[in-house]
Amino acid sequence: MSDLTYNLFDRKVQPPYLAPDYKSTVLRAPTKPLVVIKQSLSELTGPVFGEMHVGPLDHDLTKNARINGEPLGERIVVHGKVMDENGRPIPHTLIELWQANSAGRYVHKVDQHDAPLDPNFLGTGRVLTDADGKYKFYTIKPGAYPWGNHYNAWRPNHIHFSLFGPNISTRLVTQMYFPGDPLLQYDPLFLAVPPKGRDLLVSQFDLSITEPSFALGYRFDFVLRGTHSTPFENR
Repeated sequence: MSDLTYNLFDRKVQPPYLAPDYKSTVLRAPTKPLVVIKQSLSELTGPVFGEMHVGPLDHDLTKNARINGEPLGERIVVHGKVMDENGRPIPHTLIELWQANSAGRYVHKVDQHDAPLDPNFLGTGRVLTDADGKYKFYTIKPGAYPWGNHYNAWRPNHIHFSLFGPNISTRLVTQMYFPGDPLLQYDPLFLAVPPKGRDLLVSQFDLSITEPSFALGYRFDFVLRGTHSTPFENR
């Protein structure tokens, strides 16, 4: 069984399917017991993600979409470790990242926020964890943005992550927030997570990984199972 299994989770940490204040869950939350579909051979054996799926600049969002200059905004380094409930590293895990730019705008046709796009910032990246389960991204700190869930609703600064095990059926999705963000106390997504799990979604400022005169550092670890598992959107 893959290390990216998530049937062992703490209900006091993981978010519910239905969170009425987060309006879209009212329409998409299941109303009947879930049906477990037996996995076929193709789901159990592939695709297998390896070094050939990661380009040399995929981990560096400050460089991987440059056209005519540097991307705008505050440069940051995000690093951490993927591990199981006992702190053992999970090596060779494919991590994907996507986010808004420094003005709070995604490079996506559905995003109609009246904020500028950055021609030198795409907002996506990926990396494989090393033999010790460690990863590192360079990126731009994302901006807050309005999202229409309720009157004067704004999403806090956040980065989306997905993690893959040995095949596509073991994908886990979550979000990382920043310490001290005043919008966290108003965000229905963040507040949908039980109080015990909220701190597990907030990164920690890390001076040790901060690069002088270049970028501030943040640490964000992923714990895949157990009572301190990272809250995931699709457990």
